[in-house]
Amino acid sequence: MSLSPLHLCLLFSSALFCLGLMAALSRSNTILVLLGVELMLNAANINFIAFWRYGPNPEAATGVVFVLFAIAVAAAEAAVGLALVIAIYRHQKNIRLQNASRLRG
Repeated sequence: MSLSPLHLCLLFSSALFCLGLMAALSRSNTILVLLGVELMLNAANINFIAFWRYGPNPEAATGVVFVLFAIAVAAAEAAVGLALVIAIYRHQKNIRLQNASRLRG
């Protein structure tokens, strides 16, 4: 049984999503949790591109538009996430999630 290119893209995307989910749920370091979230967003982008490319109308650039918006959201998420990590580090002098239970303004 041979797999179509769409199935291979979806298998790769699901493996990447599972890897990101494991990284986000099992790590206590905030930077590694953000990295896991980025992996999950990239897996969703691969799904968008795969369904666009192997869909019924690949001439319309709908998949690419969705991916561009998702990349913009991921960049904003990374900027806000890193700003929060820096703010937590300045107050508590570590970036472990278990120790970040108390945030003050």
